[in-house]
Amino acid sequence: MLSILMITMIILLISTMVMFIASILSKKSFADREKSSPFECGFDPKSSSRLPFSLRFFLIAIIFLIFDVEIALILPIILILNYSNLFMWTTTSIIFILILLLGLYHEWNQGMLNWSN
Repeated sequence: MLSILMITMIILLISTMVMFIASILSKKSFADREKSSPFECGFDPKSSSRLPFSLRFFLIAIIFLIFDVEIALILPIILILNYSNLFMWTTTSIIFILILLLGLYHEWNQGMLNWSN
């Protein structure tokens, strides 16, 4: 037990030292308006270099990721059926799917699933 504690302390000490040395030796850059502005052959830019980002697309992507992870969690439920108690398996599966349905209802109620807007 003592050796695991010592190894953990050594790893924490080394990682802290590396982060400290990296912050000291890192290149310092001062934010300058001219340096951070877009450059087009010496002329002022004709349009904004930053395109507006659709918040709707971002929220739809987050919903997709959430349901994608949930599907990955649902798939092993069938395999676990052979190795577990039927009552516990049913209870756990129903609670998990109920949480998913409540989340889907909340997103539907908030209008996040309305694709026409």
